[in-house]
Amino acid sequence: MLKEKLMEDLKNSMKNKDEIRKNTVQMIRAAILQIEKDKGIQVEDDKILEIIAKEVKSKKDALKDFEKANREDLISQTNAEIEILQEYLPQQLSREKIKVELEKIISKLGATTMKDMGAIMKEAKAQMGASADGKTINEVAKEIMGL
Repeated sequence: MLKEKLMEDLKNSMKNKDEIRKNTVQMIRAAILQIEKDKGIQVEDDKILEIIAKEVKSKKDALKDFEKANREDLISQTNAEIEILQEYLPQQLSREKIKVELEKIISKLGATTMKDMGAIMKEAKAQMGASADGKTINEVAKEIMGL
């Protein structure tokens, strides 16, 4: 289970005095605990993967701001955090594989307009999960549909 792996990695990073890894794992564990307390549920691996994918997305968004501000210290730290987070995510699908899957989904749904985008995204996220990010799915779907 992913929770145990995170706990084990936290212990190892503390032993090895790896501050970035320790802080990154603690951030994920805190997000998991917050959801468990707020909703009164035990978070399963698929939800943990969603949490991690969301964190990667927010880190990538922050990276753009750091690059604009020429903050090399924050850029290198954020890149290291992204690499650590991606170790927990499944292998990301290539743009070509995403395109193949989306073509199947679009033809199955009979999607032709921008109004169909919500249904496409919902189905795509259900099938691909954390192995593809929403932004890429959206871009590829628009390419396929010529929007």
